[in-house]
Amino acid sequence: MTTHQAATGEHAAVSLTPSSGKVVASRRVLITIALLTVYIIWSTTYLAIRFALESFPPYLMMGIRFVVAGGILFAFLLVRGSKLPTRREWWGAGVIGFLMLVMGMGNTANAETMISSGLAASLIAAMPLITLLLSLAWGNRPTRSEWIGVGIGLAGVILLTLEGNLQANPLGLVLIFIAITCWSLGSLLVKRVPMPSGVMGNAAEMLIGGLLLCGWAALRGESVAPVVTPGALLALVYLITFGSLATMTAYMYLLKNVSPALATSYSLVNPGLALILGVILGGEVITGSALIALPLIILGIAFVFGLFERRRKA
Repeated sequence: MTTHQAATGEHAAVSLTPSSGKVVASRRVLITIALLTVYIIWSTTYLAIRFALESFPPYLMMGIRFVVAGGILFAFLLVRGSKLPTRREWWGAGVIGFLMLVMGMGNTANAETMISSGLAASLIAAMPLITLLLSLAWGNRPTRSEWIGVGIGLAGVILLTLEGNLQANPLGLVLIFIAITCWSLGSLLVKRVPMPSGVMGNAAEMLIGGLLLCGWAALRGESVAPVVTPGALLALVYLITFGSLATMTAYMYLLKNVSPALATSYSLVNPGLALILGVILGGEVITGSALIALPLIILGIAFVFGLFERRRKA
């Protein structure tokens, strides 16, 4: 949060009326719901991606996921009477879709063909730090608590890189860091490029991003397995509904209503849940480095939440 934003927030707090107080309370509820959505559901999508990869190649699988999700949402909005995006808004949605979905989600899925779902989620805990570094270019000045929180989380990620599976598959590590850098940049550009308003922005982003992913998959020669397993199909349906329609809508809302550090704090929550799910449902193994790293990541979460609570009371 910038100094100007903080000053504006303080002025608004002083001039609250009963009606505006209800609006603020409602906004807090929506922010809490959005946070829980990305915290919990996105934690499960890493394992769902691994299951879907049994029958679908990475970029094609992600392309199908976002074309279907974006198409459903786009059609629903048109039936409800929403206006079509302008050419400039389609362009903006394309930029965000390329960064966040093609380079972000697509590379994450490809990385999961080499490393476990839990490790992929754990590496993405570096997201807040990269977001903070990139946000410096737009004048954002992170607070000391933000730096401490993401710094502790990053220390946990560094420990995770010592895990044997990562050392044996360095390309997976490279793909994850490309993914989180592009995702972070896209997250910061959401407010700075012309995007369709409201949920239409989510629909346009997923639709264009999905089409770009399908195009890239075609260039790579990807194709669906001759026999699609029920588990892979079920995982893809889950990714389309909960993993895309629900979480992308919640995340885009957070990007427009909270600080970059809080919006990306899901990446500090996801690793622990994803690791647990990988062990219980996916038969993955937690090594000693992961057991040491997880408490550090949780401590980083505490700093991010402490910052949010102080700002809410300001």
